[in-house]
Amino acid sequence: MRCLVDRYAPRVLALCVRMLGHRQDAEDAAQETMVRMFRSLERWDSTRPFEPWLMAIAGNRCRTRLAKRAASPRWVELDEPNVVGGDLGGQEVRQIDEEIRLALDEVTPKYRHAFLGFHERGLSYAQIAEWLEVPLGTVKTWVRRARIQMIERLKARGAIRESHHELRQI
Repeated sequence: MRCLVDRYAPRVLALCVRMLGHRQDAEDAAQETMVRMFRSLERWDSTRPFEPWLMAIAGNRCRTRLAKRAASPRWVELDEPNVVGGDLGGQEVRQIDEEIRLALDEVTPKYRHAFLGFHERGLSYAQIAEWLEVPLGTVKTWVRRARIQMIERLKARGAIRESHHELRQI
């Protein structure tokens, strides 16, 4: 089992990242893929190549996640024009960037470290957990709380507005 994971997990993760475009979702889908692979291994036709079969499982996991994502309420991204008020010029972009940095400075330090590890350094939650020496679930919670605190601070500063209930779904 370890040999299969060591050999194929990086390829599965790469496919999931390409399909989903979000590291956390891709890691979850890759893990689900490996679990499904082990559960279904007895049904694999050994006369056929293994890797395409495994990648088909990964593709199916990703498509399922994409379908769920499309069916769920949409989250507002900070760079969407309707959040910040229309087409942006260079000055507006710099101003928004400054607002984001100021809001991030006000986030609880441990949350900010986890947030920056994920969003700026591109670390996985597992890597951040190791780096900060805290459990994986704690890292996920801290990143989520950092996002919430940033949005609240940006709203308080008037940098973004809440159009519906979308911002609360982070």
